[in-house]
Amino acid sequence: MTLTPLWTSQEIAGIFSTEVKISWQCQGISIDSRTTTEGDIFFALTGPNSNGHDYVKLAIAKGAVAAVVSKPVQGLDPDFLVMVDDVKDALDSLAQAARARVDIPVIAVTGSVGKTGTKEALKAALGRNKKVHASVLSYNNDIGVPLSLARMPRDADYGIFELGMNHAGELRLLSKMVRPHVAIITTVELAHSEFFRDVEEIADAKAEIFEGLMPGGTVVLNHDNRQYARLSAKAKEGNIENIISFGSDETAHVHLLRQAFHETCSCVIANVMGRVMTFKIGMLGHHWVMNSLAILAAVETVGGDLGLAGLGLAEMTPLKGRGRRHQIFLDHSGEASILLIDESYNANPASMRAALETLEQTGVRPGARHIAVLGDMAELGDMSEELHGELGDVVTDKDIDRVYTVGPHMKRLSDSLAAFRVGGHFDSRAALEEKLIRDIRPGDVIMVKGSNASGMAKVVEKILDMEALAIKQAV
Repeated sequence: MTLTPLWTSQEIAGIFSTEVKISWQCQGISIDSRTTTEGDIFFALTGPNSNGHDYVKLAIAKGAVAAVVSKPVQGLDPDFLVMVDDVKDALDSLAQAARARVDIPVIAVTGSVGKTGTKEALKAALGRNKKVHASVLSYNNDIGVPLSLARMPRDADYGIFELGMNHAGELRLLSKMVRPHVAIITTVELAHSEFFRDVEEIADAKAEIFEGLMPGGTVVLNHDNRQYARLSAKAKEGNIENIISFGSDETAHVHLLRQAFHETCSCVIANVMGRVMTFKIGMLGHHWVMNSLAILAAVETVGGDLGLAGLGLAEMTPLKGRGRRHQIFLDHSGEASILLIDESYNANPASMRAALETLEQTGVRPGARHIAVLGDMAELGDMSEELHGELGDVVTDKDIDRVYTVGPHMKRLSDSLAAFRVGGHFDSRAALEEKLIRDIRPGDVIMVKGSNASGMAKVVEKILDMEALAIKQAV
């Protein structure tokens, strides 16, 4: 079977206005020689800590058909090189060409919480009978977005892109590159507040996504969010007429009627623009229920099949670091186990609240405990101590038995809790791990979360190792 090329050498030469000396077709685009595969074209990007030109020969050796460079590479046949003035500018140009060559519905997703999950759920909802191209992982910045666009196949039926920011002005540029037909803002909360004076400034920065919206496009907004009125007004200022709201209130275009939570899923009845739908989400939590309403609004807007979308949502499974669940056996008999909820990929106050709520909603057997293991939330600036302390009220209001914390900011949370809830506060991750592993008992449900800088993914790995250690000791 002949594969449709992602890009040809002739197309690349025309887009970059440069000479390509040999004829080739590429099937993928790589910016990292460690993940380069046969048939890729390699972009030698230069960053603060590395220079992609140092890895061009390795990329070619691994099967890349060519490399986009801004200078010659010593010891490599120049026929493999596509010379440009600036490699990043070339990637941006290719992204714009990719967007221009398709005439398909494009959806962009942003928000303080839930961007990646919503993007993945949209892919599942639309992908049961269509070819959907979506950005991978959390590729949502000035490198990830053009890379994701440039990777979009010419025969895709839908394009879904995640847009992120932590400074004003960033979303404007990304949205104008993606040019979405539908723009979703999941919610606006205090995240990256180190770079903003207040949540209103964050809302204004999120509203920049409207500036790239295609004429006649649609904005999907969270009616429950305190910034809804501000965002709606911003959309209207931009002459956007199609504003769809989602939320709990019956005045929202897509609104929740009922929800029920089970061990590994959420069941929902919702009114989707006048049509009552019953569906299941393969994820647990009220925040997932809310995200699903935004997803169905987008599916309806782009002409997707709501019934198939519901089936797609039911088949979802949590991503690594974003709610993935692990049953860990503590002995070789299979009778003693714990449940680990891995929420270790990043954190802000809103996502912390959602994760703690999900922990509480997860059932435990008699005598077992809900345990939260929390690391610092980063980029909160002058509000950091206050926002960490406010989590104490969240924990106190929920059925959470023990809280283990690590990091200077999380000490504020630990100090605010009643003594019976405190598993311990630690200055180092190693000290936390030692005490936590010693305290865990069969039946416990353990949720681990923190900003990436806090390294909570390492704590997850340590807990996962308990099963291998238990088996080894039993032999």
